[in-house]
Amino acid sequence: MISDPQVLRLFDLVRRQGVSITKAAVESRMSTPTARKYLRLNKLPSEIKKEHGPRTYLTRPDAFARVWLEVEDQLEANPKIQAKELFLKLQKKYPGRFKPSQLRTFQRRVRKWKDNPPKEVFFEQVRQPGQTDYVKYI
Repeated sequence: MISDPQVLRLFDLVRRQGVSITKAAVESRMSTPTARKYLRLNKLPSEIKKEHGPRTYLTRPDAFARVWLEVEDQLEANPKIQAKELFLKLQKKYPGRFKPSQLRTFQRRVRKWKDNPPKEVFFEQVRQPGQTDYVKYI
């Protein structure tokens, strides 16, 4: 990943010192196409990242999508249960499906659920005296 100091060095070499883009890219420890990109945009990596905001898409399929309703049921039944304990139960129930390296992802998802539990949805009905429950058709 290219850092702001690398791009600032590139800008300095090309604009102030008149060094060629290829040499400046090598000295700034980046490829020539990357150097051209930052010179064309005239922005630092941190500025580009702010423009795009946080990523909203997934980079891989959700490994826990098929079992998440089951996990939610267990969390609702016992909200103090640890994510690691739930993960180990899933590994026993579905052998070979979940790798130990997925534990941290699972822990993040459980924490997110615990911080924002699903809210019960209801529609308040206000009844006025003299109103009926049916609609008259003309």
